Amino acid sequence: MSAKRDGGYSTLGHEKILKPIVELALEAGRVILGVYATDFAVETKADSSPVTAADQRAEAVILAGLKTLAPDIPVIAEEECAAGRMPATGRTFFLVDPLDGTKEFLARNGEFTVNIALIEDGAPVAGVVYAPALGVLYAGGPEGAFKARVVDGLLAEEARIDVRDAPPALKAVGSRSHGSQETVAWLARFPQVSFVSAGSSLKFCLLAEGAADIYPRFGRTMEWDTAAGDAVLRAAGGLVTTCDGRPLTYNKREQAHDAPFANPHFLAFGDRRLIEAAIAPVPSAATL
Repeated sequence: MSAKRDGGYSTLGHEKILKPIVELALEAGRVILGVYATDFAVETKADSSPVTAADQRAEAVILAGLKTLAPDIPVIAEEECAAGRMPATGRTFFLVDPLDGTKEFLARNGEFTVNIALIEDGAPVAGVVYAPALGVLYAGGPEGAFKARVVDGLLAEEARIDVRDAPPALKAVGSRSHGSQETVAWLARFPQVSFVSAGSSLKFCLLAEGAADIYPRFGRTMEWDTAAGDAVLRAAGGLVTTCDGRPLTYNKREQAHDAPFANPHFLAFGDRRLIEAAIAPVPSAATL
C-alpha cells in the first residue's frame, strides 16, 4: 500500500513507516548520548534559543535516513529551518525535532526527546518520541500507540498504551521550563485538578499512556515541537486542539500573523469528553 502525495506515490505507506522511523530515532539517540556524556559547547541561534552539537548531529542522522527511506517526501526540520532551508511541502511531509527540550538537555535532567512525525493532509499520522537518557520510547500510528523501554539501544518490553477515562480529580501536565500563570488560571475551571511538570514532548506521552489527563499550552511552540507527541496521543485515543476545540493542524506555512510552522496556543486531551468543558466559557462571579 502506498501513501498518495500530490499526484505521485511515496515508496512507503504511513502504516509501514513507523518501524523505520523508530530505528532512526534510536540511531539519533545514540548520537545525542555521545554528546551528552561530554563537556559540550552551547551556541545561541538567531531566535535566542540554545543549540548544541547534539541537535545538529542528530538532525543530520535523521535527514540522511529519511532521504534513503522516503526520498520523495520532504522534511521540515528544526535546525534546517533555523538556517533558512525549508523545502516545499505538499499533502505529505515529515516534521523533525532532533532534540526537543534543549533546556532539559542543558540541565541534564534527562527529559529531552527525539521527535519524528509523518504529516498527511494536515494531521500527524505516525510519530516517534524517544527519550534516550531515560531509556523510554513512545510511538503511534494507524494501528495504535505503544511504549517501550530501550536497553543498549534496542527496544524491550513493548506494550500498547491508551488514554484513560478522565477521573473526577484530573491530573494536568505542563512545561517544566515554560510554565505560566495563564496555565494556572485556566486550570481553575476544573473543580479538582493536580499539576505535574515534565519536559519536551513527554507531556503528550503521559496523556497517551493514561498517566495524566490534560495539557494546556499557552506559550510559543513550533510544529516540530508538537507533531510527534501529537501523533502518539491521537494513536492512543486522545486529541490536541486549538483553544476553541478544533483539531490542531500542521503545514501552517503562510501565516500573516506569525512565522511559518508556528503553532497557536493549544490544549491536549487524553479523554476527548473533556473538550466540551475545557472550551466552555467560565461563568463570572456576576452571573452566578
